Amino acid sequence: MLETERLILRRWKESDAEDLYTYASDPAVGPIAGWPVHQSLDESLDVIRNVFNGREAYAVCLKEDGRAIGAIELKLNGHTDMTDRDDECELGYWLGKPFWGRGIMPEAVREMLRHAFEDLGMKKVWIGYYEGNNKSKRVQEKCGFKYQWKTENVDVPLMQEKRTGHVSLMTKEDWLAAK
Repeated sequence: MLETERLILRRWKESDAEDLYTYASDPAVGPIAGWPVHQSLDESLDVIRNVFNGREAYAVCLKEDGRAIGAIELKLNGHTDMTDRDDECELGYWLGKPFWGRGIMPEAVREMLRHAFEDLGMKKVWIGYYEGNNKSKRVQEKCGFKYQWKTENVDVPLMQEKRTGHVSLMTKEDWLAAK
């Protein structure tokens, strides 16, 4: 479990399925991040069991009530196509729409960067967003990621389409310099 001023980042539990479904069934949330709207509580439970089960996958929870309002994950080597190194990983996240615009995701991202560099010994953390996902782009800029490149015709398998992808990077040196 990781903690910030307002948040607890903890492992997903099956009992989070209802909260996950509440936010993941909103068409404003998943599709822009590259995954389809959840259609049922069972689908959300399946995602908790089979997708949010990575070693560094966390539910984003407000301290005030402990309910899952989003997800954040460091995808380690073997679970990301951005790197094949054991000392690099990819960061991914999403947040329920009612919580947008409150600085919650930058707060969670900053803690995950600390965790990646201090606890896990990472040298680089990669991150991406699809064209048009300006909220995700803004979080990355606020947290100090440096833009690297744009890729056309990126496969988005869960949406069965191709998009333009943007990739940014945080190195341990840049993170230390910005602390």
